[in-house]
Amino acid sequence: MKTAMASVAAALSLSISGGAAHADNAPRPTDIATQNAVADYNAGNLVAARSEFRRAAQRGSRLAEFNYAMMLLNGEGGPADVSEGKKWLRRAADANMTHAQYVYGKMYDDGQFVEKDPAEAHRWFLRAANQGHVQAELALANQFLDGRGTARDNEQAFNWYKKAAEGGDMTAQYVAGSFYERGGDGVERNLNVARAYYAAAAAQGDPAAKLKYLQLSAELGQRKPQ
Repeated sequence: MKTAMASVAAALSLSISGGAAHADNAPRPTDIATQNAVADYNAGNLVAARSEFRRAAQRGSRLAEFNYAMMLLNGEGGPADVSEGKKWLRRAADANMTHAQYVYGKMYDDGQFVEKDPAEAHRWFLRAANQGHVQAELALANQFLDGRGTARDNEQAFNWYKKAAEGGDMTAQYVAGSFYERGGDGVERNLNVARAYYAAAAAQGDPAAKLKYLQLSAELGQRKPQ
């Protein structure tokens, strides 16, 4: 069973050197095993990667736990096993891996592999967002804006959009700009700040943000004294 929820490839962009080193600064055996699994995955040797991730996960590597979970859920390197995949994903989330917490929350937010439960999703998004996970910050902001899984709170939504924007998320940059453009919900209207957020999103390729940036640039230009 394939899913667009997340892929192992997304996890492979994370650090693979996690965990403390030995006193002599040599990598732990679990780190080496996880790195070997990553190498095999990138080389397309999925059967070997899945087996290596499993062994490293059993030894306590959080990244291996997450990657093994995603391979099980996505049916990569062998048949899909949703029950085992959810178990390993939860183990990585409980071990405080923020990306696992975000993906676990998204699973409940989307209702994929589990009964849809926005409140449970909110709990996991909050755990990851409080540790600076940008995608979780954006997901949390969306929940506060929609009143999904929590009470609707536009001020809280703005606070999390702003955090995600500062973390470089293009969508959050656009939304933060819109909050500053219109003002309200505890946000003082500031077209210069709005323009800066739109510019940041436009620089990442958002065409709507580019249009907003040009519109505000023209408006602010007209307000300048002659």
